[in-house]
Amino acid sequence: MIPVVSRLVPAALLAAGLLASDALVHAQSRAEMADTALVLAVDVSGSVTSERFALQMEGIARAFEDTAVQAAMMSGPHRAIFVTLVEWSNRPAVSVPWTLIAGGEDARAFADRIRRAPRADSQFTCMAAALELIADKVLPFLPAPAERTIIDVSGDGHDNCNPQKPVDAVRDELVGGDVTINGLPILEGEEAETLAPWYSDHVIGGRGAFLLPALGFKDFGRAMRNKFIVEISGAPGALDGG
Repeated sequence: MIPVVSRLVPAALLAAGLLASDALVHAQSRAEMADTALVLAVDVSGSVTSERFALQMEGIARAFEDTAVQAAMMSGPHRAIFVTLVEWSNRPAVSVPWTLIAGGEDARAFADRIRRAPRADSQFTCMAAALELIADKVLPFLPAPAERTIIDVSGDGHDNCNPQKPVDAVRDELVGGDVTINGLPILEGEEAETLAPWYSDHVIGGRGAFLLPALGFKDFGRAMRNKFIVEISGAPGALDGG
């Protein structure tokens, strides 16, 4: 049983990058320690149509507006998390920089930013490149320490980009640095039957790592909501079928 850098789209993503440093300074001024640092790594490769991209962004946004998810975010001793959005294909990009969530207002504002996030390049599926970007260009710039660091990877396919370093090797390096990688394979299309086992063998790792598949892109929002509650609260018993 399976347990439950890069070129940006020129104008919009450049603007997001220019705002990143201001956002980091603001976040750091509000929190000296967070319970969780959460990286949302979302597949935007060629198999992800505009409709599928919208379903993913809306699913994440609605999860951050959900009161149960917000309660999970506030359940730790520091009552705060940091979160960032990375869109990945073979050219991963940071679409929303590190953002402090310390209450419902922060969560709703982050949901709005997710809905307005520009789409990065959509080419091959290359999770290895995504994890390398996160290791080299995202985690080192966390504004303040966190008790746990989690990478939340979602996607609908196996790597097909012939990376210099295989995804397993990058995963093992991150796990060796006390990072947990959880997976949300989207079971739709030709690779649906083999994708969850591939995520289990090659992607997830670290303390308490788990998979929570989505039964297609239309199921992404439900799966992401439940996954957030589990990984942010650190309580597997929080998972339900809602």
